[in-house]
Amino acid sequence: MRIFTGIQPSGILHIGNYFGAIKPILDLQGQGDVFVFLADLHALTSVQDADTLRANVRMATVDLLACGLDPERTTFWRQSDVSVHAELMWILTTVTPMGLMERMVAYKDKTARGLSSNVGLFTYPILQAADILAYDADRVPVGKDQKQHLEATRDIAVKINEAYGEGTLKLPDAQIAEDVAVVPGLDGQKMSKSYGNTIDIFMDEKALRKRVMSIVTDSTPLEAPKDPEGSVIVSLYRLFAGKEQVEQMKDEFRAGGVGYGHFKQRLFEAIWEFYAPMRARREEILARPGYVDELLAAGAEKARGVAQGTLERVWAATGLR
Repeated sequence: MRIFTGIQPSGILHIGNYFGAIKPILDLQGQGDVFVFLADLHALTSVQDADTLRANVRMATVDLLACGLDPERTTFWRQSDVSVHAELMWILTTVTPMGLMERMVAYKDKTARGLSSNVGLFTYPILQAADILAYDADRVPVGKDQKQHLEATRDIAVKINEAYGEGTLKLPDAQIAEDVAVVPGLDGQKMSKSYGNTIDIFMDEKALRKRVMSIVTDSTPLEAPKDPEGSVIVSLYRLFAGKEQVEQMKDEFRAGGVGYGHFKQRLFEAIWEFYAPMRARREEILARPGYVDELLAAGAEKARGVAQGTLERVWAATGLR
């Protein structure tokens, strides 16, 4: 079984990235042939400064390793190091219906929020399809917001197979962790760098406390009962605390007499403690010059060998070779 996913290095990793994309991969390590790539080509749709992109790629690599990504059990590489991604994308564009792209909700959502409506952002799902299909992936862990893109990947693969023969490309299946598929941000919307509502994984203590304390709440007085259902504080606390601790917090919400600031402090402490071992590993990785470059190069070599085989199969089917 081949498991495939990617992380876009468009900024510092946050809690939504961890529970929505990183933890599912960590849980799957050892259960199959795991492939994880840094989607730097995708990042060009929003990051258009060379130094920033290079720094983002390096820090994302360090952070993923600190979180527990094991290069001994996972093929890990930078997207732009394997040209097959871009080459296969072009072939996929020739069979992808315009209507399919026009129905993509993510494009509409991002442009509505001020992102430049460039062609790369519009065709993003086709490159994403190329990423997945190049590796004959069986399962792709995705959040709920990416389910439509995975369905588009399958639709595009079907189009290729209809045009050039069954089996030209393999159809992948989505794997969605329903309980953590959407992590709320500071304002209650999905946590996203695009919305500016994130809690970063490796913030320093002072910055983390300040960010947690900025979670939006209502004006219910300290002494009054509060509704834990739909609370961002409770929803985030559930990710870091045990069931009994979560139930205790919910009971205290309902009882009243405790202010939101107290609950936020408890959430801060849970987050800080949860990521402590990862912060320690991160410092160890940063102290090893050249390690990141060596790891990405080795991963790209293995990934290139797999993806090139798929591309040659598509070349033969389409008549390009």
